[in-house]
Order: sequence, then C-alpha cells, then structure tokens
Amino acid sequence: MRVLIAGGGTGGHLFPAFAVARSVRQLHTDAEISWLGGARGVESRLVPEAGYPLTLLAAPSLRPSGAGLVATVRDAAKLLWSIPQAIRVIRRVRPDVIFSTGGYIAIPTLIAAWLTRTPSLLWEGNVQAGRSNTLVAPLASHRAVAWRQTAERAPWSGTKTTVTGTPVRELTVDRTTARTARGLTANDQLLLVFGGSQRVRRFETALDGALATLLTEWRVLHVVMDGLPEAERRRASLPAELRDHYEPVAFLGGGAMEAALVSADLMLGRAGASTIAEAAAAGLPAIIVPYPFAGGHQRANAEAAAAAGAATLINDEDLTPERLLAAVATYATPAQRATAARAATTLAHPDAAAVIAEKLLQLGGRG
Repeated sequence: MRVLIAGGGTGGHLFPAFAVARSVRQLHTDAEISWLGGARGVESRLVPEAGYPLTLLAAPSLRPSGAGLVATVRDAAKLLWSIPQAIRVIRRVRPDVIFSTGGYIAIPTLIAAWLTRTPSLLWEGNVQAGRSNTLVAPLASHRAVAWRQTAERAPWSGTKTTVTGTPVRELTVDRTTARTARGLTANDQLLLVFGGSQRVRRFETALDGALATLLTEWRVLHVVMDGLPEAERRRASLPAELRDHYEPVAFLGGGAMEAALVSADLMLGRAGASTIAEAAAAGLPAIIVPYPFAGGHQRANAEAAAAAGAATLINDEDLTPERLLAAVATYATPAQRATAARAATTLAHPDAAAVIAEKLLQLGGRG
C-alpha cells in the first residue's frame, strides 16, 4: 500500500496529516508513506524529523492581499510549475491513493491526481472552507470535512463527502502524571498560550500588560516560536516572586505539546482547525482569538466553538490586557472550567484519523 500525503504550510495542515499517517500504519503495517510539501511550509523540517521521505514543490504559500503584483505573478507561476512537478512525483512513487489536508499545496496535488487518474481524498478542517480546497474539491475522488456545516454547502455537499472531524495528536498521557512532571500541584491553574505554528505578537502585547496580575492566580506556559528572546526579557522584568510562574518556550515537540494540552486548565489560542480540535479532544476550555486575515475563515471556527459553550471569542483587535484578564476571570473556578470542558468534548471526534485512514485504504483498493 503506497500513500502520498500532501500537507504542510502550517501546523493546521501538517499535524492532522501526521495523525492520519499514524492510523494508516496501524491499519496497514507495511504501508509506504511519502510526502509532498511546499517551498515555505513548516513541513521542510518536521516531516523529515518524523521519518517520511519529502519532496518539495515550487508552490509557495498564498500571500495576503497587498503583497504586490510582481510577487503575486511570481507565486502564480510557481504554482503552475508545481503541477508537472507533482505529476512526476506521482509517476515515480506510484501511490495507490493520495491524501491532501488542503492549503496551497492541494491545488497542484489534486490537479495532478486527477490528470493521472490516481484516487484522492481531500480533507477540509475549517467551517468556512479555504479557497484552495474549494477550488479543487470537485477533482477529489472523495472528500472529508471536520464540520457538518461545511458539508451543507457546495461543492462539499453530496455523497462524496464524509464528516469526520479533525485528526489530532494522541492525548493518552495521564493528566496527573503530566502535571506532576511540570511541577504543578492540585491547586495550581495552568494557562497554555499557543498561537499554532506562528508567533502571535497580539498575544504578547496583551500579556505584557496582564502578566503581573495574571500570575498571582495562574501559571502560564507560553509557546512563543521565534519570540523567545523577547519572552525571556518579559520574564526577567516580572517581580522575582512571580518569575517561576511564567514559562516561555520556543516550541513543544516530542510529546511535550500533548502533555501540555492535558496539563492545562485553560488555553489562549487562535482558531485554527487543529487548535480547536485538540482543545476539544483534551476537554480544555479556551479563549479563542481568530486570525483576522486569510479570508477570515478562523472566525467561523471560533463562532462554532463559542456557540457550543466551549470557548470565549475575542476579536483580534479587542485583545487588550484588560479584556484578557476579564476573560480569564470567567474560568476562575473549577466548576466554571468543568462546564466549558464538557461543552468542548461535544466537539471532539477522537476517531477522525482512523475514519480517514480506513477511507484511504478503501480508495486505494486495500479496504
């Protein structure tokens, strides 16, 4: 069984793909898994570390509006060039099925799959489907979506679409064990601040004015990506008795992120598909600040989580230190957090990766 996975750009596309790859191997132990990625994605580092052979296409991530005509034309040319590149990879690897988690890399991959008559499965994790996925969805042999609301709209509606939820990391670590390893007592409250695969300066600005108050009641684990030097200076500026309550880290890998999700009592995060799904899987209440760009698709995710009672939604421009402290205060008691945690679990799809893996085996003739 040969599976070619196209996923990357951000963790929201990459980590669900890792979860599906793991499930494919569990169902078909001798499966050969190869990877397609793009020129500017996080996959160039993380996929080889995970042990999968990776081919990078010329396709860049889609730039925001205002990037300039020259850059836009250059990126469009690279995207077109990626189609014959993807065809060559398919002819070399000869996959039984192709799995794409969407984003810019889905365009050349799904076109190449259609041209070579290779079975394909396209997954969409957002309530409001991304532009790239929507463009190529009609070319996929089958489609999977994380939200039922997505399946109600064309081109996702119909029998070729299955609602699966979002594949997430395995959260099997025991909460008590994870909290003890982090030095937390039963009475400690841990806020996990996590912006996905990117540094979020809006979070940092809010924390700058809120930490001195926040840390009297909470411990904060802050994933800062390339903002670690500034975070260390932020920590050094705190009163001596509070410094140990603020822990900035560049990245959480090797199981550390799974342990952090299980250990935390509350999360401050963006509204990417994976972030919301992992909070749901962990039963973790959240303060969600949707990324205001990229077509605004994160807002629909945040609204769905807030409507379920699992999260508090704050607009990006409204995240001030005062607004952050007020939102955290609504989760100050175990009873308040437990109510939101129960709501979060209603959004979880713990079998999403397995359902998608089974569908891939069916499409590839190994079901």
